[in-house]
Amino acid sequence: MTDAVGDGTTGRYLVLLEDDAADEGVRTMARVAGIRTASTADLAGDSVSLSTGLDGLLLHELGVAVITAGADQADALNRSIMERGAIAGVERERTVHAIAPAAPAVEPGAVDETTFTWGLQAVGAPDSPATGAGVRLAVLDTGFDLEHPDFAGRVVQTRSFIEGEDIADGHGHGTHCIGTACGPRDPDTGPGYGVAPEVEIYAGKVLSNAGSGSDGGILAGIAWAIMHGCAVVSMSLGAAVRPGDPHSPTFERVARRAVGKGTLIIAAAGNESRRSSGVIAPIGHPANCPSIMAVGAVDVHNAVADFSSGSVDEERAVDLAGPGVDVHSSWPMPTRHRRISGTSMATPHVAGVAALIAQQHGARGWELWARLGQSAIRLPLPSTDIGAGLVHAPR
Repeated sequence: MTDAVGDGTTGRYLVLLEDDAADEGVRTMARVAGIRTASTADLAGDSVSLSTGLDGLLLHELGVAVITAGADQADALNRSIMERGAIAGVERERTVHAIAPAAPAVEPGAVDETTFTWGLQAVGAPDSPATGAGVRLAVLDTGFDLEHPDFAGRVVQTRSFIEGEDIADGHGHGTHCIGTACGPRDPDTGPGYGVAPEVEIYAGKVLSNAGSGSDGGILAGIAWAIMHGCAVVSMSLGAAVRPGDPHSPTFERVARRAVGKGTLIIAAAGNESRRSSGVIAPIGHPANCPSIMAVGAVDVHNAVADFSSGSVDEERAVDLAGPGVDVHSSWPMPTRHRRISGTSMATPHVAGVAALIAQQHGARGWELWARLGQSAIRLPLPSTDIGAGLVHAPR
């Protein structure tokens, strides 16, 4: 991973190419800026690395190149956009982080969690006939504890996009998110906590053991998920933005291309708000892209979580809400289970329900997005904070 600079970027660039213009884009980058890239089209799927020995990597499936370039080279690429050729845009690569703040605990006795977590109960997962069987769900995060006893016998496809780190989760955030989306309903100890316990799990490590990563790693993870036919990609990660900041045109185009291929991207809205102090922060990157489903968090009382980001000055609104306060799920051994809070925890609830709907209705892409909204429980809260409502499993 490229070291971050002081402004929240890595020093690298994302080059967005026009539709079906990957080969021409490679030639244009070489011609106008002397940038040489490798391409995932020429590499085995599980050997993709952003460190190619060249100037960058073209993620052929997405039509995006991640490059190392000087300011003069970036300027040359930007000027080439005026030619209306293969290059559609150039933007700085951002640093992103796992999203998981501390938050108040559930009131003792508020919900009986003897059998199932309050989150599973809230989204109606135990009452759904669907289990996610046959659906592939990717969680792009800090990795996964493959030795976790709650997942014994489960087949987990893995890929690390963090240089020098394998899939092992030295942070915990990824294992927790995978647990909520894909974990068991009847573990040996504690309540059932997995929304879609029979999905095919794809664990992509795009955040380091320190909890940070980059746009390029996330995009590589998305390309991997698409290549393997994942119906859902869950991303509990992001970077804070300021009111009025535009969304990333690269991630927006990638999200639209992904949905067109049958892969729905779901991302955490962010945890920058302090609603109890009157502060509502805008939805973070990349969830602020219109074609990425942005997820806010509610608590056990169906109130918007204090930290949950939302709409500011009629900017991008949240699309759906999920349980996100004091969520019990898996954690790397020997801890085994832990409760944490955030829109990071709400997001895998939504992703898990998406897998249930995908199984029951055969829905993919935009149809899956629509069905998630149609089945949500309406709440007496602003749609800018919870979108269509609280996500709910198919009956």
